[in-house]
Amino acid sequence: MRIAVVGTSGSGKSTLAERLAGALDVPFIELDAINWQPGWVGLNATDVPEFKRRVDAAIAADAWVLAGNYGAVRDAVWSRATDLVWLDLPRGVVMRRVIRRSIVRALDGKELWPGTGNRENWRMWLSPEHPIRWAWSTYHRRKREYAQRISDPKWSHLTVHRLTRPAQAEALVRELASSAPSVSAPTRRATSPVR
Repeated sequence: MRIAVVGTSGSGKSTLAERLAGALDVPFIELDAINWQPGWVGLNATDVPEFKRRVDAAIAADAWVLAGNYGAVRDAVWSRATDLVWLDLPRGVVMRRVIRRSIVRALDGKELWPGTGNRENWRMWLSPEHPIRWAWSTYHRRKREYAQRISDPKWSHLTVHRLTRPAQAEALVRELASSAPSVSAPTRRATSPVR
């Protein structure tokens, strides 16, 4: 099973994807961890071929759960995926989550992706690309884009799970875990960048 978890910034993609990966005992791939380099340098903006190479290496595995929305690798990810989980949650839920997450990250000062030194900083909140502002400004556009993309026959091989309420996430974890084949050998978890 190869599951891509998508949704607007702050919708809970990484949290749900990591939960699914644990329940299924498969690698968790976080596109942000692959993209963000030290000093908040994004490979998706500075070295797209390298970003694609690292993502291709990560998704070559037989099974995984991936969190992320990067357009540069969307076709590659969706082509390999068997399932697509779309977190299409109400805007109020998304905004509460992204604001709470940003506050916690700013207060605890923990490194977001090991080895990068990248941490949440209050000053970053002024940037239009900060997740709080990005989630607000792109919410409706993302909703339209995902609905349109999912309806494209190109993606008819995907089993789409559209979650519109937070309570549906736990039910999906139980459903997918109960329908997944047993894994006889332990699997590795790929949460850090593939280099």
